[in-house]
Amino acid sequence: MKSFLASAALIATAALIVAPGEAATKRGTAQAAHAARVAKGLAFAQDRCAACHGVTANAGSPNPESPSFEDIANQPGLTRTTLRRFLTDSHNYPEAMQFKVERTEISNLADYMLTLRKPGYKPAI
Repeated sequence: MKSFLASAALIATAALIVAPGEAATKRGTAQAAHAARVAKGLAFAQDRCAACHGVTANAGSPNPESPSFEDIANQPGLTRTTLRRFLTDSHNYPEAMQFKVERTEISNLADYMLTLRKPGYKPAI
């Protein structure tokens, strides 16, 4: 029985030693996936949104009625969830945009837009 307990303790200790490396791998994989979504969001914004909105940091909007992405991203209390809801509810106007923004694109766009957050930023809107 003692050797079984000793073996179990050794296995549990080995699992703890391996776990941090696995956690780092998972964290690295999650970061790479997030970076890919951000890149897709930026590409979509440049392709589909830049005609009306400023889509990069410090960019003004070509259409004065369209806020810059930086202004939107820096609204007080904004979260990824509220931004996704905003993009879903307010930007599926095919008659105005002549295209529909799919759920995956909204998610990627939100991930990109949140990279434009700056501490102390004062949105114009």
